[in-house]
Amino acid sequence: MKPYQQIAIDECGEPLVPIPTEHFALETPPPYQKLGAPYHNSKADSPYYLRQGVVNSLITAKTQLQQHYPHWQILIFDAYRPVEVQQFMIDYTFNQIAVAQGCEFPVSEDKREVIINHVYQFWAVPTMDLATPPPHSTGAALDITLVDENNQQIDMGSPIDETSERSYPDYFANSKQPEKQQYHLHRQILKDAMIAAGFQQHPNEWWHFCLGDQMWAWLTNNNNSGNKVIARYGRY
Repeated sequence: MKPYQQIAIDECGEPLVPIPTEHFALETPPPYQKLGAPYHNSKADSPYYLRQGVVNSLITAKTQLQQHYPHWQILIFDAYRPVEVQQFMIDYTFNQIAVAQGCEFPVSEDKREVIINHVYQFWAVPTMDLATPPPHSTGAALDITLVDENNQQIDMGSPIDETSERSYPDYFANSKQPEKQQYHLHRQILKDAMIAAGFQQHPNEWWHFCLGDQMWAWLTNNNNSGNKVIARYGRY
């Protein structure tokens, strides 16, 4: 169990709604759908859904961003993720790493444990337990980046979903190289807009932000010595 999964959930019942396409850029077709992830059995036909309150805050983040970078947009890479899709992507990521490491299939039990532990540093366990839902399965977490006025992605120094230390938000913070300083600046621009709108950032992923789920509550409590909050969004 990860620390944030110990946070209590008081489900507010807020609906899952489509992300308004007029406000944001979207990765099309959706990246995981392109890989064959099973959205057809879920409550949404794509990942581009969030809880209503999260959508409202995301629009606020867009406004924050465009105050300083008026021609930039937030690009939605992934948002709502049914548990079945979470499992699909865990299996996909595991197989990608195993192939990259030259493993024979079926992967031996000791090697499998090493790889799956690495995968779970970045991907939440796809459990059906209502007390410990994967963040994306709550409709309160999303993976995003930035695009410029030509709809070109801003270079963040590593791609979304890379399972390495380069994914850590502050990985380039202390670099003396101008190019890497630029990567950190870009990440900081994204983070500043999202934090100003009430989101929290995943400690291991520059692209993952959340609002109202267990991880958000845990991070909020860690950053605040005052009143403690609990999660208001459980699995949808």
